[in-house]
Amino acid sequence: MSESLLHRLAWIIVIVCVAPILAAALAAFTGDLDTWRNVLSSVLPRYTRTTLALVAIVGVSTAIIGSITAWLVTVYRFPGVRWLEVALALPLAFPAYVLAYAYTSLLDHPGPVQTLLRDVTGWGPRDYWFPEIRSLGGAALMLTIVLYPYVYLLARASFRQQSSNAFLVARTLGRSPMRAFLRVALPMARPAIAGGALLAVMETIADYGTVAFFNVQTFATGIYQAWFSLGDRAAAAQLSLCLLTFALLLAGLERAQRGKARTAGRGARFETMEKPRLTGAAGWLAMLICLLPVLLGFLIPVVMLGVMAVGSGQNLFDSRYLDLMQNSVVLASVAAVLTVIGAVLISFRARTRPERRSRLMVIAAGLGYAVPGGVIAVGLMVPMAALDNLIDDLSEAWFGFGTGLLITGSVWLMIVAYFVRFMAAALNAYDSGMATVPAHYDAIGRSLGQPGTRLLWRVHLPVARTSLLTALLIVFVDVMKELPATLILHPFNFQTLAVQAHRLASDERLTEAAVPSLVLVAFGLIPVALLCRTLGRDASTGRQSAKVGTAISAG
Repeated sequence: MSESLLHRLAWIIVIVCVAPILAAALAAFTGDLDTWRNVLSSVLPRYTRTTLALVAIVGVSTAIIGSITAWLVTVYRFPGVRWLEVALALPLAFPAYVLAYAYTSLLDHPGPVQTLLRDVTGWGPRDYWFPEIRSLGGAALMLTIVLYPYVYLLARASFRQQSSNAFLVARTLGRSPMRAFLRVALPMARPAIAGGALLAVMETIADYGTVAFFNVQTFATGIYQAWFSLGDRAAAAQLSLCLLTFALLLAGLERAQRGKARTAGRGARFETMEKPRLTGAAGWLAMLICLLPVLLGFLIPVVMLGVMAVGSGQNLFDSRYLDLMQNSVVLASVAAVLTVIGAVLISFRARTRPERRSRLMVIAAGLGYAVPGGVIAVGLMVPMAALDNLIDDLSEAWFGFGTGLLITGSVWLMIVAYFVRFMAAALNAYDSGMATVPAHYDAIGRSLGQPGTRLLWRVHLPVARTSLLTALLIVFVDVMKELPATLILHPFNFQTLAVQAHRLASDERLTEAAVPSLVLVAFGLIPVALLCRTLGRDASTGRQSAKVGTAISAG
């Protein structure tokens, strides 16, 4: 296979990635003006207020929690710091909607917390006030607990690379540790913190499972309701356009913020300095601050889901759950392999021809990560449904029989949606490995008679095999957890673990929903375990691995 053919394939892949996003935008104009007026006057203000409020709460909360915990584990020694440094990344394994199921069962009126409160005090149901978990605040809490590791990991990397000289000078000038942190270290880490918070915000606007379960009206829930409950595809497309505009604006801010990021200072880094030990109340307070997110984001929900799963009386190994796991694993495996192949071809083109068009290719192919799954699903369903209807009409007219839904009712359309949605994750993971390969390797390979496919097969892929595995795992787990696109696109006779958990929880069968939810968490632990292994190795050797940042940006 020639190198020019590989480049043409890369362009085809980019077109596939961009087409659903453009189709979703164009489909918004299929409705008449009355539909637009109804959307603008009735639901748009409510969806806008709720989405902006959720984004603001999650963005600020993740920035505060992530930066403070990152600073404590980077600069100080206190009880449990070595395992907390790793454990703070564990909540990434949870889909936010799974966390919502666990905490609803724990904190709802019939749950153990309120039941214990009534038993101890003797109060009746109307004698006390308890925070409502099914609310905007509850949804923001679930998303914050799951997404703060984005900020934590990026801020931790930034703090470790900072020069400690400026901080020490501030301390010698009489600044307290807190004031030195606020005036010196925090401003230098601001690009990393802002980048992590923007990633968390992008995940927030893409979330459907949590806000739908808590009945919080956002753009994500509005798209699904307009499509299925109201049967108004024009309204769904118009809401998709609004959400697409918001998502692309945030993606632009994230990319601009990433472009401004610089290594903060030179000289002796914090990681090479002797860390002061916090003793007494200060040490225990630092441990408590770092332990609380781990407790809320991992330990409590795992225990709660385990108790619920045991009490559900369901057998994980019966035929129904084995079929669900098989469907989920096969779907995620095929999508991961195809997505990584596409990422390799695009990356190969960008590396062998480092020009402006190549950079635009990479940006265009990665747009799907900034676009919620529901928008991509609408962008695929509208044109594919029209094509299906055209094929059915032609078949009826020419051959006397209808074909039905050939494309929109297929698993392959789901795979295309995942391909578009997670191409950026595969590109980031693979490019991190290739970034460590000197450019002269390509010249050496060509001089030894390894052009085109041979250069890719015998030079690039062997060198980047670890990054390839990382990319496969990240996309695999992302597909396993993806809910909005799966709900819209899945065939009626094809269920996945994510869909099963959502449906059981929607029917208030939370104990039964715990079983598929635990399986999803188990799969989510795979890339998080790799990340934690990297963090542990960095902590013992005193060096920050580039793979940490890659895993974060890949999502």
